[in-house]
Amino acid sequence: MNSIPDKKLVVFDLDGTLAESKSVVDAGMSDILGKLLEIKQVAVIGGGSHSQFTKQFLAGLKVPNELLPKLHLFPTCASQYYYHEDGEWKEKYADRLTGEEKEKILSAFNETFREHNYEHPEEVFGEIIEDRGTQITFSAVGQEAPVAKKQAWNEVKNSVRLAMAKTMKNKLAEFEVRTGGMTSIDVTRKGIDKAYGIRKIEELLGVPIDHMIFVGDALYPGGNDEPVKQAGVATIQVSGPEEVKKLIREWLIDNKQ
Repeated sequence: MNSIPDKKLVVFDLDGTLAESKSVVDAGMSDILGKLLEIKQVAVIGGGSHSQFTKQFLAGLKVPNELLPKLHLFPTCASQYYYHEDGEWKEKYADRLTGEEKEKILSAFNETFREHNYEHPEEVFGEIIEDRGTQITFSAVGQEAPVAKKQAWNEVKNSVRLAMAKTMKNKLAEFEVRTGGMTSIDVTRKGIDKAYGIRKIEELLGVPIDHMIFVGDALYPGGNDEPVKQAGVATIQVSGPEEVKKLIREWLIDNKQ
């Protein structure tokens, strides 16, 4: 087990780590994160938009307001940063795509769908292609799809998604193209991934990388958390929210010793 007492900042992935895919953080996670915030700074980084962070993370987080300045949100792989001040969440920066860049990305998606003879499912839940301002995301069964629907699609179609992502990379060499979650393909400006996110966190919060620890569910080769290793941060691979709760409980015990 990685020890926490010598770390100043814990960085968590969101989807699949603090919460099940696109599900709201539960009461147990909220409670234990509150206890962690009493002793550490916490950052949350993910591919979702700020609105997704609000719905999935903040909506379920019930911690005292005086602890929120110790919590830092980095949506869309840290191409945005939100901090809490004077009782509200404020945007520090957002590296937004231009209209021309968005048009090129959308065109590449449509070309890729045709080239792979890909047909969207008849039943979708929310937007299939979402403009997140700093990122364009394709979600095969829609942004709001239940986890079971995503799993079912992934079991049958993940190889198609990987092939389409490869095609997108060839079409958009000047952008960053990566798969995320079970059904998504994300596109941002070049160099924006979770390694970039760790470096931005170091710069903005003034916490050296060796004083951080990253916790995520996809640190394996090809996983969307794997790039953090390039930044040199200590990492812990978890299977999901229940393992995260157990990990934090162990840290809290260690911190008292």
